Formats: sequence, C-alpha cells, structure tokens
Amino acid sequence: MNKRPVIGITMGDPAGVGPEIIAMALSDRKIYEYCLPVVLGDPGVLLSAMSRCAGIAQGLSLNLIPTPDQAKGRPGAIDLVALSELEDGEARPGRPTVAGGRAMVACIVRAVEMALRGEIAGMVTCPISKVLMQQAGYDFEGHTQLIAHLTHTSDVVMMLAGERLRVTLVTIHCAIRDVPRLLTVDGVLKTIRITERALRADFGLTHPRLAVAALNPHGGEAGLFGDEETTLIAPAVQNAQKEGLRVEGPFPADTLFYRAVSGGYDAVVAMYHDQGLIPLKLLHFSDAVNVTLGLPIIRTSVDHGTAYDIAGTGQADPSSLKAAIRMAVSMAGNRLDIEC
Repeated sequence: MNKRPVIGITMGDPAGVGPEIIAMALSDRKIYEYCLPVVLGDPGVLLSAMSRCAGIAQGLSLNLIPTPDQAKGRPGAIDLVALSELEDGEARPGRPTVAGGRAMVACIVRAVEMALRGEIAGMVTCPISKVLMQQAGYDFEGHTQLIAHLTHTSDVVMMLAGERLRVTLVTIHCAIRDVPRLLTVDGVLKTIRITERALRADFGLTHPRLAVAALNPHGGEAGLFGDEETTLIAPAVQNAQKEGLRVEGPFPADTLFYRAVSGGYDAVVAMYHDQGLIPLKLLHFSDAVNVTLGLPIIRTSVDHGTAYDIAGTGQADPSSLKAAIRMAVSMAGNRLDIEC
C-alpha cells in the first residue's frame, strides 16, 4: 500500500461536472487500492458537489492538505490541496464565470509543477471550457497546448484510448476543409513516432503495431478522389518503416478500424478528429480516456466536456474519470519499469 502512486486530479471548470464526477469516482474504495488520489481544487465547490451526489458519495469528507506528500489515501476522505476560495456566485453549476476560469487554470498549472517536481506520479484532468480559459487570460486552445507550454514541449500528440481501440490524431481541432493543407509528411511521421514511442514507454508494448488511415475514400482510388495518400501519407509511413517501426498503411478508414479492433493493430493514426473519434466513441462512449503523448509528465483526462446542461444535477457519469485514473497509474508503472 505504501507504494501506491500519488495521482493529482484537477477539478476542471467549477461550473461544470468535474467536481461531481470527482466526488462520485472517489467514493469508489477500489481506487484507493492502487493509488493515492489527491484533488487540486476549491473546498467549497467540492463540498457542494459531494452534497449533490449524496446518494453515491454518502459519508465522504474532505481532508485538506498543503502538499501531496501529506495525503492519507484513505477511502471516505478526499485529500484536497485547496487552491481557491470561490464565492457562491462564482461557482454555480452551469454558470461559468471568469473567477471560476482562473481557479480552473490554477489547478492545471499547479498540477504540472507538482508532476515536474515528482510530487505526483501523474495528473488527471477534469473538463474545462476553452473559451473560459481564454477569458481568464490564458491564450491557449485547450488543456493540451497549455500543458505543452508549461512543460516546454514542442511536439505532442492527442490519443483517445479504450480497452479495444487506441487512436491518435495528426490534426485535431480544425475545419475539415483545412485538413488537406495541414497534412505534411513530417506531421504524419511525427505522429507515428510519438505514438510508437508512447506505446512502448507508457503502455508496455515491446513491439507495437501501428496502422495509418488514408484521408480520402478508398484510399484515394489511385488518385481519382485525391492524392494525399501517395504524396503525403505513404511517404511518411515508408520513412517510419526505414527507422524500424512496425507501421503499415495508408488503409481506407472504412475498413481499418474493424481490423484494429479485431486485434490487428495496437493503435490507429487518424488524419483528422472525427475520423478517429467516431469509431472510438462508438466503442468507448463512457470509458474512453484522453492521453497527451510526448510530454515529460503523465497526463490523462476524461473524454468529455463540462456538460453545463447537467451540471449540478448529479447525473454525470464518472466512468471516464475512473478510467483516466487507472490509465495514469498504469502509465506510471510502465515508466517506472523502464527506469528500473
């Protein structure tokens, strides 16, 4: 029990479902069998969330601690590092505020600092509002870009992962019309490299097998429907193969994901957001995990948004948060095995 890794959990937007799913997830005693969860957030917000989720989080209390090394790690008492004291009007469910946004970002910044210093083995993030983050004075597209900036990391890759399928993305949040011009040989190759490296270091796969999706229907149909396969994607795959990586493609996306789920590949490199996330969420709508690859620290996240429409109702599903905690613990263990 003394070897349980300390996992930092950021509360996300206090007006979203983050505080509630934390209360519900940490009411599960099993989590304390394999880690010491430490929440970074606001005591008042967490207490309110616990009261709203009393049916699930009955009997929970808060244990305020100054630093993660003071965590008790006992079921029934959430270890909390308090980073804000929001007023009632600044943290109402479903009603985001700039003050809440500042508190939201403060948790992320402190978690990154803790992870870099080795005070926590990894960080798990609850959902935030990208708009609210910018209103609070942080000009980043989202969690990933902020954390990359804080860790001085230039190349990161977004992975969505479940038990049956893992997907990484070459392009992420952009209009579909912009995808072809954003694709480059170097960009596809970088995504392949970072994915392969993470599968070995973080997921414990000795010889990971990757498949790369085509951009166009039928893989371009010999140029009839586009030439990105021959001019961009295939050259990147070939370069990766020359480096010794076990990667194949590009394959038409309409059949590739079936082959991956059937056990043919350990991960799929998709060209754009919905190409990868539609099959992923079809299989793992409740328990998918968002992982940022390429960082010097471990960062996993829930695979859903703030859900302002149900915030405060106690209806949120903590499954993705539980899965994100388990994955962070597993990744920490795999990295430790490599170091040893």
